[in-house]
Amino acid sequence: MKYTEITELTSEDLNDKIQEIQSVLNKMRMDHSVSELENPMSIHHSRRFLAKLKTEKQVRKNKII
Repeated sequence: MKYTEITELTSEDLNDKIQEIQSVLNKMRMDHSVSELENPMSIHHSRRFLAKLKTEKQVRKNKII
Protein backbone atom coordinates (compact mmCIF):
# COMPACT_ATOMS: atom_id res chain seq x y z
CA MET A 1 0.00 0.00 0.00
CA LYS A 2 1.45 3.31 -1.07
CA TYR A 3 1.41 6.41 1.09
CA THR A 4 -1.13 8.08 -1.20
CA GLU A 5 -3.48 5.16 -0.58
CA ILE A 6 -2.93 5.49 3.17
CA THR A 7 -3.87 9.18 3.07
CA GLU A 8 -7.14 8.28 1.33
CA LEU A 9 -8.22 5.99 4.20
CA THR A 10 -10.79 7.23 6.68
CA SER A 11 -9.75 7.58 10.31
CA GLU A 12 -11.75 4.49 11.27
CA ASP A 13 -10.14 2.43 8.51
CA LEU A 14 -6.74 3.73 9.55
CA ASN A 15 -7.27 2.66 13.17
CA ASP A 16 -8.59 -0.74 12.07
CA LYS A 17 -5.58 -1.25 9.83
CA ILE A 18 -3.18 -0.30 12.65
CA GLN A 19 -4.76 -2.83 14.99
CA GLU A 20 -4.72 -5.49 12.28
CA ILE A 21 -1.05 -4.97 11.45
CA GLN A 22 -0.08 -4.91 15.14
CA SER A 23 -1.78 -8.25 15.75
CA VAL A 24 -0.18 -9.77 12.63
CA LEU A 25 3.23 -8.44 13.69
CA ASN A 26 2.87 -9.87 17.20
CA LYS A 27 1.89 -13.25 15.76
CA MET A 28 4.85 -13.22 13.37
CA ARG A 29 7.24 -12.34 16.21
CA MET A 30 5.88 -15.20 18.31
CA ASP A 31 6.10 -17.64 15.42
CA HIS A 32 9.63 -16.47 14.67
CA SER A 33 10.75 -17.03 18.24
CA VAL A 34 9.42 -20.60 18.19
CA SER A 35 10.54 -21.57 14.71
CA GLU A 36 12.07 -19.85 11.76
CA LEU A 37 9.73 -17.94 9.47
CA GLU A 38 9.66 -18.70 5.78
CA ASN A 39 10.37 -15.03 5.06
CA PRO A 40 11.89 -13.21 8.06
CA MET A 41 11.88 -9.93 6.12
CA SER A 42 8.10 -9.90 6.44
CA ILE A 43 8.58 -8.70 10.03
CA HIS A 44 10.65 -5.81 8.71
CA HIS A 45 8.04 -4.89 6.10
CA SER A 46 5.21 -5.07 8.63
CA ARG A 47 7.07 -2.79 11.03
CA ARG A 48 7.66 -0.24 8.29
CA PHE A 49 4.04 -0.38 7.16
CA LEU A 50 2.87 0.08 10.75
CA ALA A 51 5.16 3.11 11.08
CA LYS A 52 3.65 4.64 7.93
CA LEU A 53 0.14 4.15 9.31
CA LYS A 54 1.04 5.65 12.69
CA THR A 55 2.75 8.59 10.99
CA GLU A 56 -0.40 9.35 9.02
CA LYS A 57 -2.45 9.12 12.21
CA GLN A 58 -0.16 11.67 13.91
CA VAL A 59 -0.28 13.98 10.90
CA ARG A 60 -4.07 13.99 11.03
CA LYS A 61 -4.04 14.56 14.77
CA ASN A 62 -1.69 17.55 14.44
CA LYS A 63 -3.74 19.10 11.61
CA ILE A 64 -6.87 19.17 13.76
CA ILE A 65 -5.22 21.14 16.55
